Amino acid sequence: MTAEYKVVGDVAVITLANPPVNGLGFATRVGITDGLDKANADDAVKSIVITGAGKAFSGGADIKEFGTPKAAQEPNLGSVILALEASQKPIVAAIHSVVMGGGLELALGCHYRVVAPGTSVALPEVKLGLLPGAGGTQRLPRVLGVETALNMIVSGEAVKSDVLASLHGQKLFDKLSASAETVLDEAIDFAKKVAGTKPEDLPLVRNLPSRHPNGEAYFAFARNMVQGMSKNYPAPVKCLEAVRASTTMKFDAGIAEERRLFTELMLSPESSALRHLFMAERAASKVPDVEADTPQRQIKMVGVIGAGTMGGGISMNFLNAGIPVKILEMKQEALDRGIATIRKNYEAQVKKGKLKQEKYDERMALLSTTLDYADLKDADLIIEAVFEELGVKEKVFTQLDEIAKPGAILASNTSTLDVDKIAAFTKRPQDVVGMHFFSPANVMKLLEVVRGAKTGKDVLATVMALAKKIKKTAVVSGVCDGFIGNRMIEQYSRQAGFLLDEGATPQQVDRAVEKFGFAMGPFRMGDLAGNDIGWAIRKRRATERADMKYSRTADKLCELGRFGQKTGAGWYDYAPGKRDAIPSPVVLELIEKHRKDEGIVPRKISDEEIVQRLVYSLVNEGAHILEDGIASKSGDIDMVYLTGYGFPLWRGGPMHYANEVGLYNVAESMKRFAKNPRDDGEFWKPAPLLQKLVAEGKKFS
Repeated sequence: MTAEYKVVGDVAVITLANPPVNGLGFATRVGITDGLDKANADDAVKSIVITGAGKAFSGGADIKEFGTPKAAQEPNLGSVILALEASQKPIVAAIHSVVMGGGLELALGCHYRVVAPGTSVALPEVKLGLLPGAGGTQRLPRVLGVETALNMIVSGEAVKSDVLASLHGQKLFDKLSASAETVLDEAIDFAKKVAGTKPEDLPLVRNLPSRHPNGEAYFAFARNMVQGMSKNYPAPVKCLEAVRASTTMKFDAGIAEERRLFTELMLSPESSALRHLFMAERAASKVPDVEADTPQRQIKMVGVIGAGTMGGGISMNFLNAGIPVKILEMKQEALDRGIATIRKNYEAQVKKGKLKQEKYDERMALLSTTLDYADLKDADLIIEAVFEELGVKEKVFTQLDEIAKPGAILASNTSTLDVDKIAAFTKRPQDVVGMHFFSPANVMKLLEVVRGAKTGKDVLATVMALAKKIKKTAVVSGVCDGFIGNRMIEQYSRQAGFLLDEGATPQQVDRAVEKFGFAMGPFRMGDLAGNDIGWAIRKRRATERADMKYSRTADKLCELGRFGQKTGAGWYDYAPGKRDAIPSPVVLELIEKHRKDEGIVPRKISDEEIVQRLVYSLVNEGAHILEDGIASKSGDIDMVYLTGYGFPLWRGGPMHYANEVGLYNVAESMKRFAKNPRDDGEFWKPAPLLQKLVAEGKKFS
């Protein structure tokens, strides 16, 4: 049982005890109703208090049951709340720390609420593409007023209890306690005072009015605002409709309307994608063979080699987390430039009011520099961010092996190179790991943690925990060329090149993919990252993998020096100081000449074909990555693409999207693409894992 029952004097105390946030799973719900039955049947009990153990009242649904039949098993949360309302004895909620989602809906079903200061209060279901489904849209407007409730429900953001308690006319809280430590005692005292209240006189939130003075005019205005801010996400507008129902319908009819809208959202692909993202993000932090209690190394000081764009961005992550950083460069001028850029980034945040001056000063005080490797001898973690060439990495790691203290973690920020080869440059391969940050490193959430063949489990556990501390989403990858993200993006880029050969333009390809929902199409992305980076990889591929076919257009572009935004010209032209992509006659002429030279007759290509070829190329390579054991689960691949490559959140990542389309349909499309004479037909042969899942009627899990 995950709800404990005890009697203090004449007050029954029911304590939710389902760590870490007292999720309202089936066993907890049964524990609550059993406790209510006991208390109401015991003549010695005069009133009831409900609270939560540990660091939460309740965070809502139990994520282990989320989306499963068990979540709706009776007593479901709605039934538990009805039982609270039907209690013949007063029920006081003793709320502290966190009260969110179903936890807040549970509290709203109690007769009275005593809350600790500093408690985070929220109905965050909209972030999962849903709306509160146990009366939250009907009860919260009745205790906070329509506008405050609507803002909370549509945004899903938490508000502190002190702020809500100070609102004029609010009926959410009956008392603000002195502290979290005293809230239970104060709730018990409150329960004693209301003991003996006649059942018919017990206050129910459902009986309060819900109305707005401007009625439909307000909701029309609010709808325009919400629709403008929630493109591609249906939940915010449905939240608004549910709240509106609280003002136009009787309570029970409003509850039925809330349930109808909730069911619509639960079946929507957008909610499916956002729920997948929620679960995949939590699963990504768990490495199958690294136990939760694996010892971690202490990271008190970080060394960063390279003060360029990447090194500076990496350094800022640790400074933001209060961890001292020492940056090493070969020349003082390079150091000065790097520090100036870090200062400029922080000063821009101060100017916008996003960072306080004292915080900026604190962070810069944690930063030091050196031109001497020996000065990194006390670092607990050293990350190199130097040129992406194995010979350069060898020089760095050979020196690090000589000066780094025993137990220091040596990390490479490589985006494609073999981490095992890098580890072999040292006598301590167990201490070497890949930490692939994405540019700009101080902004992008993704961190690919590359596990070498000999990387220690304690190193992996330390880096995963550290990623959380610096607010990164860490995904573990095995060693292969390009790891997860760049190995897949290479196939995506190849398809983009073939599409140009066959008749598309850069603008058409980018427009189609951006309409699908990508933050940026492949050609605008290439211009931003630098087309010379892909050029260098293709040159290396020419010797390592001669069987890999590419379009020659990208190489010809680079031969003209059109490397992208940094040179003012790439697949597009760029005005000085601006990032607007302007279609380039030079590029269109280059593509047309290339087609003539190759004897290609261009054809009309649909946007649908563009999207399918680009997205399904990611899916097929992702399936190969799973087969090879480079990623341990398909959700990890989705997290890489959602947090590092601009894949649309409401589509859930390439592997989840393939599940939604149907793996049979994806495989059939691949067979069509394999007949394209310009393309690499061998690539489009569905990966064995994909074929197996289709044959068994299964999905990526």
